[in-house]
Amino acid sequence: MVNAGLCEIGRSRRWRGRAGLFRSALAVMLLGLGLAQTVHQQDSCSASQSPQNLTQPQYKAAAKEDPGVGFLSAFVQSFLGTVQPKPLPSDLLLKIIAGPVNTLSDKEFIKKVLVHEIGFLVCVAIGVLYIVLMPVVCIFLACCRCCGNCGGKMYQKQTASIHCLRRTLYFGTFATTIIILAGNICMFRSNEAFKMSMDRSPVELKNTLSNIHTFFTAVPKAIRMIFFVLYVVHFDTWVLPRLQQVDHVVDESYRTVNQVNGNLDAIGALLGAAIQQHFRGTLDPALHSVRRLNQEISNISVQLDKLNSSLVQLQSSSDRLQANVTAVKNQINQTLTNPSCLGCSNRTAELEKLTLDTTITFPSLREFQSAVDKVTEMNLQTKIDEVNQYFRNIPQTVTNDTKDVVQKSKQALDDIKKQISGVSNESLLTALSTVSESLNQVQKDIDEYLPLVERAENIRWSVCVALSCAVLLVVLCNCLGLILGPLGLSPKADPKKRSCTANCGGTFLMMGAGFSFLFSWLLMILVLLLFLLGGNVYALVCRPWNNGQLLKFLDSPGVIENLITLLPQNIKFSQLYSDCEKDQPLWTTLHLHESINIEDLLNVSKYTEQIQKEFESTDITLSSFTLLSTEVKNQLGNISAKILNFDATTLTQQMNNVSKINLNTTADEIETFSNYQNQEIKEELHNEAVALRRIQADIETLIFPELQNLNLTLRSLGWTAEMLNGTVGEVLGRVGAAQDFLNTNTTLIVRTESRSFLDCQLDYFTAYADWAILALTQQVGRCRPVAGAVDSAEVILCSNLVESLNAFWFGLGWCMVFFIPSIIFSIKLAKYYRRMKYSDYDGMPSTSPQVCVSNNHIIMNHFPRAQMKMP
Repeated sequence: MVNAGLCEIGRSRRWRGRAGLFRSALAVMLLGLGLAQTVHQQDSCSASQSPQNLTQPQYKAAAKEDPGVGFLSAFVQSFLGTVQPKPLPSDLLLKIIAGPVNTLSDKEFIKKVLVHEIGFLVCVAIGVLYIVLMPVVCIFLACCRCCGNCGGKMYQKQTASIHCLRRTLYFGTFATTIIILAGNICMFRSNEAFKMSMDRSPVELKNTLSNIHTFFTAVPKAIRMIFFVLYVVHFDTWVLPRLQQVDHVVDESYRTVNQVNGNLDAIGALLGAAIQQHFRGTLDPALHSVRRLNQEISNISVQLDKLNSSLVQLQSSSDRLQANVTAVKNQINQTLTNPSCLGCSNRTAELEKLTLDTTITFPSLREFQSAVDKVTEMNLQTKIDEVNQYFRNIPQTVTNDTKDVVQKSKQALDDIKKQISGVSNESLLTALSTVSESLNQVQKDIDEYLPLVERAENIRWSVCVALSCAVLLVVLCNCLGLILGPLGLSPKADPKKRSCTANCGGTFLMMGAGFSFLFSWLLMILVLLLFLLGGNVYALVCRPWNNGQLLKFLDSPGVIENLITLLPQNIKFSQLYSDCEKDQPLWTTLHLHESINIEDLLNVSKYTEQIQKEFESTDITLSSFTLLSTEVKNQLGNISAKILNFDATTLTQQMNNVSKINLNTTADEIETFSNYQNQEIKEELHNEAVALRRIQADIETLIFPELQNLNLTLRSLGWTAEMLNGTVGEVLGRVGAAQDFLNTNTTLIVRTESRSFLDCQLDYFTAYADWAILALTQQVGRCRPVAGAVDSAEVILCSNLVESLNAFWFGLGWCMVFFIPSIIFSIKLAKYYRRMKYSDYDGMPSTSPQVCVSNNHIIMNHFPRAQMKMP
């Protein structure tokens, strides 16, 4: 009924040129219905139950950082922090975004960029020097050794410190090899971590997109209802109202409008039932007493019929016995008049007293019977059915009387349908549909390019494994040299006669140095490129992303213009992310309270006065109805009077007189009198006495039981009549009160119940409006998945991919740096294990001073010295 009132108000106000209030009222109603999802018809005005809290959707697990990926994060980040300690250059990036072509010719801008990248430039310079010097040094060293210099001559001078030098070089080579091996292990591990990250990234990215898609599909109903309200009330000062121009808004609005139409169709049942309920509180007792009176009339009518039947039966039996008594009396009279009868003339007077008076008269019974029959002919059940039919017709009467209001309300709803449909036919694309299409397109692109990415990743992984194996080759050569050299070395042996094992050890050390020279400058090129890529991505993206500088940079005007226009000017990306990280609802996150006064918008009370006026203007007329006519009341009063005149005492006295009849006494007197007569007279008198006893027996077997039944029937009739008299009085009292109630309060009841129904419905919608405010401001659109998507993107890009990439070039650069001491130590140590072509003994006589090598100690023979003799 409230729906009808609301729609009627909308029509009337629009006819008066004030469409805004109608749209507002209807928007409130549709919002309440839409958020409540299902509003059941109410049989009575009961306290509305608040809907349950909105169920939050289930999201897939967000991307998590692999702890195995960041094993070098501290070292890499510390190194990059030293190389680039400056924060994100927002001003430089904004200039690049504003005019990327103009910045290339701006010397001042280029100077600022170079100053900002000074750390990377220094590292690049060092890398370039490494790349240039390593092959140059290699060439010079090779030429120098070919000329017999720089250790190229296969001769090792034996000195006292040779063993100490060998051990020092050995441990130096061993230490650098271990360090290179550690860097090489980091290369293998980071390469495998990068591959695992690449394998997981498509799945994690799909899960992230799925969570975003779920988020945008989980809250559209409430969002669309908000935007629909914005449209209806013309909040067009913000670009977000365009979001309501989607077919889903139309579908949701149609569903809500259909729900309202259903409530309008049920107006008779809703309001009519309330009016019926109010009437029945007074009329049900009256109807109940009338039903009881009708039942008692039926019962007493049956009892009267039974009483009359008993009286007829009693009278019939009495007449038959009276005839028998008369016949016996005549016989006795003949006997007494016989001359042979002695003293019989004196008995004639007593014979006249022999009578059987069983006549029962009950004049008031006929009057009572007549009154009962008249009431029965009036058929109280028909009156009861008429009252019930009147009650059953109340909902239909309400429906008929509100037909115009309902029709106008439905027409208003149809106008809203057309209005919304016109909105849906516009060509504007919504942000929600754009986001959904973009997400779907991204997922399609992922599926399309995933095989290509997997093949490229396999190639990259193979190349990195090959590069790692190249470094591992140097490590293996050094390790073999360090193992075979000492294993085959004999300290006492002549350097020209060193064992093949020791010579192989020295050769492996030279191979390690050669491979180092060969690979180092090439690998350093790769290190330099990966360093520039991974280092700048970390410095410009990952580190600002982690500390929040990137989001603050995105807040800058002109960075992402298309996305900025979708948000109010006072909302920043950093604030949006912070709110979503706290799982705040969209109402708080988007600061909708600054654009929408939802408390005022959903305030039903401001529409109440006009709604009540329109509702009260609808005339619901219930025709006057007479419960009991005057004739019926008069007959009931008559039957009550007849009951009071109904006197069963006379009938009881008559029955008592009949019950006192005893013909056996007369028979005994005749028997006694016969003893004084002759045989003939004696026999006649005896036979006549027997006849009297037989008649007495018939009286006892026929008349007395009938009298007993008649007495019981009479008692029951008396009780029923007593009850009937009380019921008649109750009926007349209650029906009179009910009739007065109908005559004086019907119009007031209809108006009061209509207002109560309206107030109840308004309270119902107010409760739903309060719930809607709570849901919209605290529950709808909890955007933790948005922050989760940002965090997942950071994990996928930075924590997994960039960290693995940086770990790889850091490990490779680590190895390249320690290739330099490894080369030096390896070349120097190799001479202690390789077989020499020359020795200290070549071209010396046997008597010449000799150098003896014994027990790892070099013992040199002393040359004779000239000694001066003292005189």
